[in-house]
Amino acid sequence: MFKNQHKNRSIAAVLAFSGTLTVSGLHKFYLGQPLWGVIYVLLSWTPIPKVASAIEGVWFLAQDEDTFDRNFNLGSAARISQAAGKQVSSIAEALRELEALRQDGLITEYEFEQKRRQLLEHI
Repeated sequence: MFKNQHKNRSIAAVLAFSGTLTVSGLHKFYLGQPLWGVIYVLLSWTPIPKVASAIEGVWFLAQDEDTFDRNFNLGSAARISQAAGKQVSSIAEALRELEALRQDGLITEYEFEQKRRQLLEHI
């Protein structure tokens, strides 16, 4: 249900804290960890999931957004994708500037081609 959705740190914390008063484990289902959610529900007759939920609620709030995203929102895969997009954008901008230099006659066709190849090797 929540598998591909962006997870919110505050909602996860609220669900974890609500587990100390009601059914424990709702935050686990929200965070895409259904096995742990089931374990919390099955152990709900003991104080273990209530204590664990409270600790996890504090842990969620103590994390910054980047750490939470890294743990629960694709983390490094999303950052790598963003970094690759930024790299391609910066190389595209450098190629435009290089083309402008060539058109203005500030570099030769040979220099343009050499630098263009160097830039494209970085993609």
